[in-house]
Amino acid sequence: MKRRTFISSAAASAGLAGLAPHARAQDSLEWKMVTSWPKNTPGVGVNAQRLADRIGELSNGRLTVKLYAAGELVPPFEVLDAVQRGTAEIGHTALYYGVGKAPALNFFTTIPFGLSMTELHAWFRFGDGQALKDEVLDGLGLRAFYVGNSGTQAMGWFNREINSLADIRGLKMRIAGLGGAAMTKLGATPVLMPPGEIFTAMQSGTVDAAEWIGPWNDIAFGLHRTAEYYYLPAFHEPGPALDAVVNPQAFDALPADLQAIVRTACDATALDTGSDFLYHNIQTFAELDNYNVKPRTLPEDVVLALGEATREVVDELMAGDDLARKVGQSYRAFADRASRYASAMEATMLAQRAMVRG
Repeated sequence: MKRRTFISSAAASAGLAGLAPHARAQDSLEWKMVTSWPKNTPGVGVNAQRLADRIGELSNGRLTVKLYAAGELVPPFEVLDAVQRGTAEIGHTALYYGVGKAPALNFFTTIPFGLSMTELHAWFRFGDGQALKDEVLDGLGLRAFYVGNSGTQAMGWFNREINSLADIRGLKMRIAGLGGAAMTKLGATPVLMPPGEIFTAMQSGTVDAAEWIGPWNDIAFGLHRTAEYYYLPAFHEPGPALDAVVNPQAFDALPADLQAIVRTACDATALDTGSDFLYHNIQTFAELDNYNVKPRTLPEDVVLALGEATREVVDELMAGDDLARKVGQSYRAFADRASRYASAMEATMLAQRAMVRG
């Protein structure tokens, strides 16, 4: 190459490089993300921010996402409404907060005594789960991508011991999802409130018991200072999913590569979220003695009664809505197979590990 030609080519390249940031800035889009969580809440809030940041990084700034925590732009339980009407292009939430719009949404977050974190992800990814979710949400003018899971949650904090079914009757409990309906059948009164209000409600006696997530989040929220009795695990949330809910018009307006980036960012965040919860729950559980917390488990007769109540609640849900019946049939069929497999494999492995490791 001649020296003059090289210099001309280099100058042209430098000129294009100088224009590139300006071109990217002109082409860039900003989405609003609303969430159901207080800002920087361990697990949920932090990973919502990770998702927002990851979309910006993978797109090289062509699509940036500004996060609004619960209450900053919309109330925590109005994320679906905000995305539906275009107030925000994307939301980070649990779909069962929107069951008033479609009862079938329960199955896409969690069902008492249902699928674990990994089983639920498998149903979404390789079973009917995602296609059924698409069908339900299409009727609501929404779309959603799985972005993680807290894993098995805690039953929660109680101001009295649960020794029998009699101790459930008259209990006012902050509890989300179908677990609340099952508790109602045993004489409890479920109360749903945003996460940021749980501590105050317990401290003031507005509720007698409350569930949030698990050791990591519960200790971070100070719930160990509100009640003496901590029960593990949750019957009602064996592996609740989190979703990124998107506005279909906003998503479809993106070029194909940005659509792929959003989906890929959701997949990567799902892995981060599950691992984040598991690691920090393990660490916090090991430190419960430092907080004078002695975990307990529910008595067998209470568990069995909750199981029967759950069957009734899910049967009623499926009988009252055609889409819920369709989704529920797929969910139950997979859950039955998953339970048999887990009993033969994971449950036996864990029992053997416990024998060896203590």
